[in-house]
Amino acid sequence: MAGTLNAATLKLLIGDALNELLSQKLRTFLTLLGMIFGVGAVIAMLNIGKGAEREALKMIGAMGLQNLIVEAHSYNKEELQEIREESLGLTYSDVQAALHTLPFITGYSAEKQIKLFALYSDFAKADATAVGVTASYFTLASMQTSQGRLLSPEDEKRVAQVAVLGSDVARNLFADQDPIGQYVKVNHLWFEVVGVLATPDFNKDAFQGVKLGGDRNQVFVPLATSQMKLSAEPLTNELDVVKPQVDEDYSTVLAAKAVTQLLSQRHAGVEDYQLIIPVQLLAQQENTQRIFNIVMACVAGISLLVGGIGIMNIMLANVLERTREIGLLRAVGATQRDIKLQFITESFVISVVGGLLGIVFGLVLSEIIGFYSEWAVSWSLTAIVLSVSICLLVGVGFGVFPAIKASKLNPIDALHTD
Repeated sequence: MAGTLNAATLKLLIGDALNELLSQKLRTFLTLLGMIFGVGAVIAMLNIGKGAEREALKMIGAMGLQNLIVEAHSYNKEELQEIREESLGLTYSDVQAALHTLPFITGYSAEKQIKLFALYSDFAKADATAVGVTASYFTLASMQTSQGRLLSPEDEKRVAQVAVLGSDVARNLFADQDPIGQYVKVNHLWFEVVGVLATPDFNKDAFQGVKLGGDRNQVFVPLATSQMKLSAEPLTNELDVVKPQVDEDYSTVLAAKAVTQLLSQRHAGVEDYQLIIPVQLLAQQENTQRIFNIVMACVAGISLLVGGIGIMNIMLANVLERTREIGLLRAVGATQRDIKLQFITESFVISVVGGLLGIVFGLVLSEIIGFYSEWAVSWSLTAIVLSVSICLLVGVGFGVFPAIKASKLNPIDALHTD
């Protein structure tokens, strides 16, 4: 064994290490568990973390990083009567005031929920919601169609009876039929279907407690049409949600303060609305994800530490059991370096095996967690490389002490060991 460490010698060392580990299958398996769980936890943590980050960016994109969201509060009839004595609620005039007095507001979208009594086509009924929106609603939310077109400013001007359907409601109302050019009845009015929205590529309809609208199961009609032709309940807000768009060179946080001050003056100090800043929601999500990553990293670190201690224990046990063998190797010319290499190679091999099994466990664990929690999972090569590298570092590091201990055994005393 003595001499330079070439490919043949390395192959021989690895072969001997595998044979030794296979001769103690149960002990080896129990030692591997810590490495498997540690590597698997790291991979699952990073995969889920990366998936959550991408999902968050998609959902924030639906809100618009440069948008603010002003939502009107809902009240019962008695509360509304009291509030309306002070404030008219969220109105078009609020929007116009913001556009004329706040130069950093470059655009807006508005929406109003329709109180729905009936929704059906010639083919089926649907359990969905309907909402009146401005044409800019789709642009600010980065929505695309899978068929047809979106609502246009011209539809607003003409007070046209046209509708865009979410993907789910289109399927429920028309099954295998082509919805474009067909008609749906919203309460007492028929609307021509001009477009079907593409299915969003995120799974949830809420982000940090903020609803994104559930666009898959909604019918969208021009806001002007809904306000002029579909009756609304008395005392309710003229608008339910307004999304002012902030100039990209201006801070949305500062813009939010200015909008809040303006609305407070116009609503006589009545806080009958809430203002949401998507950028801050993203920061909250990142902070939550950071805490999650720290907790998972601690769990993974403990698992790897336990695995490393397990490797040290099995190596120390091997030194005790193979003391006579070590003495014989030294007697026939093996150097201390050769003994160190042999035991470090065994630690390396068990770390590699633990790392490879840990990769499989981590991928399976990621899928299981993603399936049952409905979290997004994004595969990360960085996660695999990082976790296996840490596994090898820990495994070999904890194998150094037993290797040194074995190399320093006195050959004569070792040969006389029973």
